[in-house]
Amino acid sequence: MPVDGAEAERLRSGPSDAVHDPALFEAFYRRHVDAVLRFVARRVDDPHTAADLTAEIFLAVLDSAHTYKPRLGSETAWLYGIARNVVSSERRRVAREAERDRRFSGRRLLEADDIARIEDRLDAESPGRRALAALERLPEGERAVLELIVVDQLTIPEAASALGIRPVTARVRLHRARKALRGEAGRRAVETTPDTSLLYVRKGEA
Repeated sequence: MPVDGAEAERLRSGPSDAVHDPALFEAFYRRHVDAVLRFVARRVDDPHTAADLTAEIFLAVLDSAHTYKPRLGSETAWLYGIARNVVSSERRRVAREAERDRRFSGRRLLEADDIARIEDRLDAESPGRRALAALERLPEGERAVLELIVVDQLTIPEAASALGIRPVTARVRLHRARKALRGEAGRRAVETTPDTSLLYVRKGEA
């Protein structure tokens, strides 16, 4: 059933309003779930893990909605900041656990169609995962900026917003990261830095 202009505008409300209204939260979720799943799929290669992390990111929105400030960046940039924290927490958790089976406890069962859809997304984002693998040797701050700008396609101001730093700081870190990668590429064979073209070209960075 089509909605009128006022209802459409209501459903475009930001995260602070969405957490208090199930209809608004559903609209917020539908508006951003594909972007969040793409973000996750660039960092993991298992469909169950991708589904779990995507759900955890939107659950984290419930606790973090009050932190969103439209003047500091888009909803997507803000969500990517939350997503980075969720993914990083998962990596730390997995590293601490000797028993990998715990990762599957309490997991909801995915339907075959769900798995197929997520596997398609994982396949589509495999170049992004290879590019991220090439960044592992960079310092955390520089790697985070380069990931968000080059791999996740945020602008410099949006990346700065997602990381809670100033745009000028993001620019400096981006410059240092690219300089380090160029030096690394000069010392190693091409196969050690796959898809490096992704790391130097970014449309509309400013």
